[in-house]
Amino acid sequence: MKAPARLGLYGLILVAVFAVAGFTANAVVPEDTVQAWVEETPEDHHGTDEHDEGDQMNGGHEGHEADAASLGLGLAQDGYQLTSVSAPTGTGDEGELTFAVRGPDGHPVTDFELDHEEEMHLIAVRADGQHFAHVHPERDEDGTWSIPWQWEAAGTYRVFADFVPAETGEGLTLSTTVQIDGDYESVPAEPTAEISVNGFDVAVEGDLVAGSASELTMTVTREGEPVTALEPYLGAFGHLVALRDGDLAYLHVHPHGDAPDAGETSGPEIVFEATAPTEGRYLLYLDFQVEGEVHTAPLVIDTTSSTDSGEGQEGNEEGEDHDH
Repeated sequence: MKAPARLGLYGLILVAVFAVAGFTANAVVPEDTVQAWVEETPEDHHGTDEHDEGDQMNGGHEGHEADAASLGLGLAQDGYQLTSVSAPTGTGDEGELTFAVRGPDGHPVTDFELDHEEEMHLIAVRADGQHFAHVHPERDEDGTWSIPWQWEAAGTYRVFADFVPAETGEGLTLSTTVQIDGDYESVPAEPTAEISVNGFDVAVEGDLVAGSASELTMTVTREGEPVTALEPYLGAFGHLVALRDGDLAYLHVHPHGDAPDAGETSGPEIVFEATAPTEGRYLLYLDFQVEGEVHTAPLVIDTTSSTDSGEGQEGNEEGEDHDH
């Protein structure tokens, strides 16, 4: 066979091989999973297999790639980037959790605005929504944040850094994942509109409508009696973190009412406004304070259709862009 003919045949064979390979890859690996792998960087993981529990963390929500940054699922946004998280590697190990935020100039950020009375809100939660923690680390003069840390259970955790850079005055939420080795069994999130925690009973009422600002009312009682001694915590009578089940997308939640004065009490109801970006199941974590002690109540609710919830939910646009 002449050389030009051989080259032409070889080229056709290469085209066929790549076509088959592309078809096979698309058949084996879902497109949204491939996109998630492309978007995540090696710093998203802590010395483990990058794809452990990937299906659970990414959730398969429509539009996930487009809204990842705005929903706290990105390692970087608007020129700001979360560094890798250093933390104990096993359950029960005592140590420190440390990280930093790099600014557009590539240097660690050292100037932050107070947001809900703190410069940094750190949220850590396992992929299935269990073992939630909301804490406030300390920053050194070089911009490194740190806090004593111990993991209670194995699994993949998403760690959120929620902050406001002084340079922009705009709130950002960045996140990464940390893998803790050990035996792990996922706990499915089931709808839970009422729960008891530390002697308090907490219930949520209201329709969460996808794509609309929805009013949620938390009611706190104890031994059947309304709790009217709720104390200010983080600039409100309660603080609510809402995450989408599956990928743990971070929702911005707005508390209703003015910031309370020192010594003021309230209760038993705390009203929030939340916007769910998609239909589905959402994990709610209510922090409230009584007699100087903070309690966390985990709740789970599903979105309802706009026809089920009726009018009045839509158009409620109260609250600042990044209050929660």
